[in-house]
Amino acid sequence: MKPAVSVITLGVKDLARAKRFYAEGLGWPIRVEDYNWVVFTLGGGDSVLALYPWDELAADAGVPPEGSGFRGVTLAYVVRTDERVDEVLAEAVAAGAEIARPARKADWGGYSGYFADPDGYLWEVARAQELPSPEDE
Repeated sequence: MKPAVSVITLGVKDLARAKRFYAEGLGWPIRVEDYNWVVFTLGGGDSVLALYPWDELAADAGVPPEGSGFRGVTLAYVVRTDERVDEVLAEAVAAGAEIARPARKADWGGYSGYFADPDGYLWEVARAQELPSPEDE
């Protein structure tokens, strides 16, 4: 198996709200959508972020839909400067996100902060020179 992620799917409580947050609020391009899902192109297009109704995604996976709090996963958006970390966090807040942790110097040497999207998914915004950044393209 090659090391790759083709699709990241987030179960969302309100599909219309989540779509507005990512498409209108953050300006992400919609690749394809239907009445009960929407897919956004990520980076160069080799992978996508999909939004799908929470209960339906749980049923598809064969697990109960109950769950709250930390889900054991975070997503990350990497940039090249501390200033850009602050700008991206502000863009997320303007789109409807809530700051989960303000940006600060990270224990691992970078600079990062976290926001929560409307469904509570945590996104880290980090300055990290050693990781790829969608802003390098």
